[in-house]
Amino acid sequence: MKKFLGVLLSAAALFSAASFAGCANDAIIVQTNAFFAPFEYYEGSEIVGVDVDIMNRVGERLGRDVVFQDGDFSVIIDVVSQGRTADVGAAGITITPSRQEKVDFSIPYYTSVQYVIWDTANPDFTTQKAADGTTDIVLWSQLGGKDIGVQLDTTGNLYVEGEINGDEGYDGVLVGTGAECHSYDNAQMAIEAMYGSDALDCVVVDELPATFLTENTKNHSLKCAALYYDSSTATQEQYAICVTPGNTELLDAINAVLTEMLENNEIEKLVSQHLGLE
Repeated sequence: MKKFLGVLLSAAALFSAASFAGCANDAIIVQTNAFFAPFEYYEGSEIVGVDVDIMNRVGERLGRDVVFQDGDFSVIIDVVSQGRTADVGAAGITITPSRQEKVDFSIPYYTSVQYVIWDTANPDFTTQKAADGTTDIVLWSQLGGKDIGVQLDTTGNLYVEGEINGDEGYDGVLVGTGAECHSYDNAQMAIEAMYGSDALDCVVVDELPATFLTENTKNHSLKCAALYYDSSTATQEQYAICVTPGNTELLDAINAVLTEMLENNEIEKLVSQHLGLE
């Protein structure tokens, strides 16, 4: 079983060539997808979040401006790999072997697990306790026969399709159950599809975005829980920041900043801050 180790796009965040004219020539251009709270999200017309705070710290260290581009999550790796319009990808990006072939990753800075979101009126979903006796979980087997929403090209997308298709490295727990995967540009759109013509049963997304969306999506009664294969086996992954291959100076600066922040427990503090917990 492979355990390898994310609304409409705001026009204010679309950067034209004129937008860059006012930036320093050596500005660090960061490609992101600003619908993955608490790591990146909109506060008015401004992109904020944990990854934004991290990269601003990197900019301060190097004495360079930092400019954030908002786009589809599915293109971030390819855009950064080419290195023509962006130097960095920061969007709660999970390290995977296929992505490592295209970009250079920083050290991991956050470990997440996949979560499932459903409407409380749906009687098909029940939670149980994990082996630790405290964590509420839903087993993958409960997703059998369900219409499952995911954000395109995220690890949630990879896991759901892998389990449905029985791909190499997966358990294939959803093979032959009639489960179907439906991908959307962001998780918020997937949640709205639960109540639209698609009538999805649930949405699979990373832990913190799932928690954030469950608590902040209006007009719906949502619940979320960790996805486990059994009572002791979670679906884990690690986030990192990626850079264009060969950009050693930038990667070293990112790693230095992340090391300092991890040692001082600043990442967890930023997560709590952007979730509104402190």
